[in-house]
Amino acid sequence: MLTLYTTVLAIGCYFDLCYDMLVQMIADIIITEKSFGPKVLMSKIKFSIDDGEKVGVVGRNGVGKSTLFGILSGTDKDFTGEIIFKRGVVVVSTAQEHHDVGDKTVLQYVLSGLPEYSELSHIIETYPETMGEDMKLINSYTQALMRFDDKGFYQIEEKIERELDNFQLPGIAHRAFSTLSGGQKRLVEVVKIMHSDADLALVDEPTNHMDYIAKAQYIDWMKNTSEAMLVITHDRDVLNEVDRIIELKGGECVSYKGNYDAYLKQNAVSTGAQMNDFEMVEKRINNLKTKVIDYQRLKEKSRNPGTIQKFKRLEENSRKELAELQAKEKPTFWIDKDSAASLNYKVAVQYEKFKAKNIRMNLKNDESRSKHVLITARDLSLGYDKPLFDGVNIDLREGEALELRGRNGAGKTTLIKALLGDKAPKVFDGSISLDPHVRIGVYEQEVKPTYFDLTLEDAIEKMYLDRNLPISIPKIRSLLSDYLFEEGDGKIPVSVLSGGQKARFQLITMLANDPQLLILDEPTNHLDLPSIEEIETALSKYSGAILYVSHDGYFRTAMGGEVIILGEK
Repeated sequence: MLTLYTTVLAIGCYFDLCYDMLVQMIADIIITEKSFGPKVLMSKIKFSIDDGEKVGVVGRNGVGKSTLFGILSGTDKDFTGEIIFKRGVVVVSTAQEHHDVGDKTVLQYVLSGLPEYSELSHIIETYPETMGEDMKLINSYTQALMRFDDKGFYQIEEKIERELDNFQLPGIAHRAFSTLSGGQKRLVEVVKIMHSDADLALVDEPTNHMDYIAKAQYIDWMKNTSEAMLVITHDRDVLNEVDRIIELKGGECVSYKGNYDAYLKQNAVSTGAQMNDFEMVEKRINNLKTKVIDYQRLKEKSRNPGTIQKFKRLEENSRKELAELQAKEKPTFWIDKDSAASLNYKVAVQYEKFKAKNIRMNLKNDESRSKHVLITARDLSLGYDKPLFDGVNIDLREGEALELRGRNGAGKTTLIKALLGDKAPKVFDGSISLDPHVRIGVYEQEVKPTYFDLTLEDAIEKMYLDRNLPISIPKIRSLLSDYLFEEGDGKIPVSVLSGGQKARFQLITMLANDPQLLILDEPTNHLDLPSIEEIETALSKYSGAILYVSHDGYFRTAMGGEVIILGEK
């Protein structure tokens, strides 16, 4: 009897577990093929998302992260596979393009993106004039009023304006959305997601234009919100707060339980296994090449028709298998530098042999450079119509790093402009000076408009010539290779490059004149994890001075240096 009871209980628990699993899963994604022309971008994408789960999406630039979001949001239907959402699931996403906004204000744009708001508002505003004594319409109107209240829509405009203020966008609620900058539009997209009350949010690079306080507010919301989230980001502070990380590579996806730190450990182990598998494939390819030659010779030497046919069949089978193995793309292998440093000898040798190509930053490490002062500020008060900050003191020497920290609008960019000779910022008190002979490299978030209509090759050539620096076609090709541009990318107009490609062009621009002083404005935005780590490694060996602004906590830890906090007077 006890055995029967135990068995029944076990069966009941099993079905309860199955039911819980079905209830928890809100999305099931299977993509068997997504191509652009002859290039297959995705072939084996398969994962699910649970209710309330926070999932980070990472991968090298160009692997298809934004394409994946287009498929999940329904804007891209040109793929083979199946996207299944649990019945009734509400999905929202940050928009990539804003072509059909018209003359909507920011507030109208955000409200129009909230699930149910437009429909309920329409019923509440129009039904009283038309419903008369029609009980069906009266019931719809009553239910709309109740739903509108349940969703908190009566207070929504005030909440949205308050959130815009929190993200340093005061007073823009009633401005035309089309007049905002690209960075402001991204922040508005995040505000829209935060007030959507959806079941699943698809969020693309949410923190790229946030200051450190706004980012902390976003992360706090992300951790505490009940909705599930799929977030494309290489912001390691965000990734360290997710439940799972999905990495896209080689047309496939790999799922890692846990946050960023857990991902690094699991990635090191799985990459070691993948390298072993790939080494076995390479050995098999070499063996097959030898077999093809051997079978061909044996076939030619044989006189017996049956033996000839036997060796011919073996040769054909070997050629077929060889062709299949050679057609497969080489996997990309990346292990973070800390994990790589602790690899055993065998795996370390394998990694040096197989590791993915990364950007090569040509930073000179000339220890003979004198450590003289490059930037000096004394009791500086700077601004435009009125001071943005005061009492700032700086002594930045070669070999040192200095971080400018403060909210958006606190004066970080204004201080950088003043250093670079912009006459618009006004010195209200104190002084600021820059060594007139220092060579400066500047990393900016936005590419200058003068390059937009040029191809990437022509933009590099113009940038060098404008600075009276020597440049040649072989040099341009070498730069494109060093910064991971593929063959043919040089002919693409700068205006249509991806965010990651534009970021790499900005790195080329920054280092063109062998600078002694680097000024970095959010250098990790749009770059993938291996490229971010390469920048950190290169900068750690750099003997010049570094002045930087960054919302990336990991990057700030790697750079170190003195911190100057700028704020309102």
